Amino acid sequence: MSLPEIIVSEAPSPADYDAILHPLISYNDSKGPPSRFQPLAILLRDPNTGETLGGLWGKSSYDWVFIELLVVPEQWRGQNVGTLLLQKAEEVGRVRNCVGVWLKTFGFQARGFYEKNGFELFGSLDDYPRGSNCYFMRKLLEPKERASSMSL
Repeated sequence: MSLPEIIVSEAPSPADYDAILHPLISYNDSKGPPSRFQPLAILLRDPNTGETLGGLWGKSSYDWVFIELLVVPEQWRGQNVGTLLLQKAEEVGRVRNCVGVWLKTFGFQARGFYEKNGFELFGSLDDYPRGSNCYFMRKLLEPKERASSMSL
């Protein structure tokens, strides 16, 4: 059998992504614990039009919630909307029996915001992007039972 052709694609398709993702998931599921992958979308919608204007995008897998994207439009910043998004993601994580929530943020983004919301630094990548840093942050979650008894 000849070796495959190696191509750098500047415009990969969703099918290209799936062709890489699905064999990886199959391999991981056959060798490790089940990922229990579930997508996560917490949307901010315009109350008049229903248009999605921002929110939180991520997933849960391997007992952790990963926040891939979080954006609050300018008009709603400073009104605790970002904190509410994080709290909702934590609630979902507890329902899904996750250990915690993790994310990455750049030095020019919102590290302080995440720290104010209980996240701690667990790693960094210097000079990404050049002249700045990328920070990896996490927040451990209380188990569902303990969290509900604490709020009584």
